[in-house]
Amino acid sequence: MKQERLETLQEQVRFPLIGTKAPEFKAVTTKGPLHFPNDFEGKWVILFSHPADFTPVCTTEFMTFASMHDEFLSYNTELVGLSIDSVHSHLSWLEAIENYTWNGIEKPKVKFPLIADIRMEVAKAYGMLQGESDTHAVRAVFFVNPEGIIKTILYYPASLGRNFDEIKRVLLGLQKAEKDSVALPANWEPGKDVILPAPTTREEIQQRIEDAKDTSKYDMVDWFLTFKKDDGR
Repeated sequence: MKQERLETLQEQVRFPLIGTKAPEFKAVTTKGPLHFPNDFEGKWVILFSHPADFTPVCTTEFMTFASMHDEFLSYNTELVGLSIDSVHSHLSWLEAIENYTWNGIEKPKVKFPLIADIRMEVAKAYGMLQGESDTHAVRAVFFVNPEGIIKTILYYPASLGRNFDEIKRVLLGLQKAEKDSVALPANWEPGKDVILPAPTTREEIQQRIEDAKDTSKYDMVDWFLTFKKDDGR
């Protein structure tokens, strides 16, 4: 019976794709009406979902997002949360959170909007309802660029809290890749070397070999794998 329910749910769920426009929606939030992603034109957005209000893992995550909000703003990035609960439930939960202290975070102020998705319209549009539950959203994270394009999608089960160092790393990596037209190697972090696009002609290969003689700027492993020192700009 459970398998049949999962198969039915799988047929109903539609997932947005990396490289496509973020599904547009209008919603009520703890900060008023929201038109997504239109209200954030020219900015990066991290849209993230939670299984439910007043749950322990979600509370630690919301406290962490709140404590990092100003830092994300400095990266031209807005935060938008969602769970399948009412605005009144959201407001009560956020008020409680602002009185908590945990892991060095003391009474954090939640300044970003939390979407009320009682009808699960947004959750369904973004593939947040998965095999764990058909009434609670999984922990999803969508990175949307200033043009409203989805650049990265992360999904976590309800039991696993997100790694916020990784969320920050992903955001900065996406911004770096778009800004400089480069790729980023395994375990890349800000300040580390980046990867140049691979040459596509024999002439470009020869030029890459010639350029890579400047070892103060480049580290060539092979013609298709050349690292460039990050100048921090």
